[in-house]
Amino acid sequence: MRLFSAQIYQNALKSTPLLKQLHALCLTSGSQDPLQWTQLIRAYLSQLLPKEALFVYTHHLPHRAHQPILPLILKACASLSYAPLGRALHAQSIKVGITHQQLVVGTAFVSLYCKCGRVLDARKMFDEMPERNVVSYNAMIGGYAMNRDMDSALELFDRMPLRSPVTWATVIKGFAEKGDTAAARRLFEETPREMRNVVTWTVTVHGYASNGEMEGARELFDRMPVRNFFAWSSMITGYFKKGNVDEAQAMFDRIPSRNLVNWNALIAGYARIGCCEKALETFRKMRESGFEPDEFTMASVLSACAQLGSLEYGKEIHEFINRRRIKTNHFVLNGLVDMYAKCGDLERARKIFDGMCRRNSECWNSMISGLAGHGRSEEALELFAEMEESEERPNEVTFLAILVACTHGGFIKEGLEVFEKMEKHGLKAGVEHFGCIVDLLGRAGRLEEAYDIIKKMPMEPNEVIWGTLLGACKVHMAKEVMERVVNDLGSFNSGPKSTNDAEYVMISNIFAASEKWEEAERMRRKMVEDGVQKTPGCSSIVVENEEHQFFAGTVA
Repeated sequence: MRLFSAQIYQNALKSTPLLKQLHALCLTSGSQDPLQWTQLIRAYLSQLLPKEALFVYTHHLPHRAHQPILPLILKACASLSYAPLGRALHAQSIKVGITHQQLVVGTAFVSLYCKCGRVLDARKMFDEMPERNVVSYNAMIGGYAMNRDMDSALELFDRMPLRSPVTWATVIKGFAEKGDTAAARRLFEETPREMRNVVTWTVTVHGYASNGEMEGARELFDRMPVRNFFAWSSMITGYFKKGNVDEAQAMFDRIPSRNLVNWNALIAGYARIGCCEKALETFRKMRESGFEPDEFTMASVLSACAQLGSLEYGKEIHEFINRRRIKTNHFVLNGLVDMYAKCGDLERARKIFDGMCRRNSECWNSMISGLAGHGRSEEALELFAEMEESEERPNEVTFLAILVACTHGGFIKEGLEVFEKMEKHGLKAGVEHFGCIVDLLGRAGRLEEAYDIIKKMPMEPNEVIWGTLLGACKVHMAKEVMERVVNDLGSFNSGPKSTNDAEYVMISNIFAASEKWEEAERMRRKMVEDGVQKTPGCSSIVVENEEHQFFAGTVA
């Protein structure tokens, strides 16, 4: 079972001194004592190094499905969602007759199958166990909750002879993650007082916050007898998601004793809503307060650099990560690829991308978007083909990026083929995808096809799509299609009031472009009559790591 590369072994040798000492002892002595190897594997898991633990097992202890090593290896498989090795170990354990005799082993298999999404296998294992305890029940209920099957979770919950605080927290969290905060709150209120601990309070508060129900979250948060840092961070993140920056900052300022998780929530919140300068300023304040960043901090900081397009500062952050030996997990690697791609250093982005052992959809999307955005459409199409052959499936963002590449490169046939593939992947095209196809056909002068696509869209076309088509009509002198577009837009003039200033301005500009001057002027007057003001345009540049903003006039 040689499932992991020698690179894992090299990573193992770079671990803590204690791990190196234990590893060397086992290797040099050629130990056949399972307890000695168990100690080493447990040490790797305690340092959150499951791949290294599996490397030790698969290279030095193959075909040894015994206690006490087996539960540890199953835990490592579960943390990596690696079912194949788990199933092989299951078969071995059946041969030696320990699967159903050991409560700990049986529970470990239930947990493994649940975390790998194999709930039916987990339930079969659970039902065949001759003895079950509260941990076994919690593992199975947690598996149902992870897979959003709360009916089965509740059925098992009601059958439990004994429950623990973990049981209540697991079920409450499951309903909250499914979006059923009413059921989560009902179970919270039913939780016996002696089992309603800080974890139970926190998962309920987090459930409200993650679903955008900040009034319910705040009401419960204010009632908490004891608050942990997760509760504070949940409130900060929840307020950012709602766009309430002042409340998020005020919540952070109230924390009596902050830790890194709280700082990370604040930095990530600012980066997520595009307040990138504030995110970088918060990062600086965090370091001045004596906190050392971790990989989650750096992922948010890299996102801020990417959004600002600040390559120089992004390079400084990359050097900082290497200098401080911050763990480069997939969050950090994705952030580096995204930052370099958005900042135009595609060679470095591709080098990091190619060196990654495992790429998720976000990483593929960042690299494809970077290539598409910088005019390297053929490379973007090639990478998209590679992604289709990989284990990672493309999503809506992937298709939008590759359609942009086709539009910029003038690849009409390829663009239409890509658009048709969305349905094969079980994805629904959004207004942005339709906009790309309209732009692609419009640039090629295929205006009748573009107009037909707009008329067949399952959603209302926005002003950008109409403007794209009309612009193409003007370039190709297609007056007939232009007249049809103008007629379709004429209904807006007498329609209900809109609060979107962009709609008024865009349609007014469309009328002006088609030399419908009276209609253009009427649209501007309607905008004033409806009390809608044009949002001033804003441009920004970064000079020596400092952003300078320039606002256009406020008169429409």
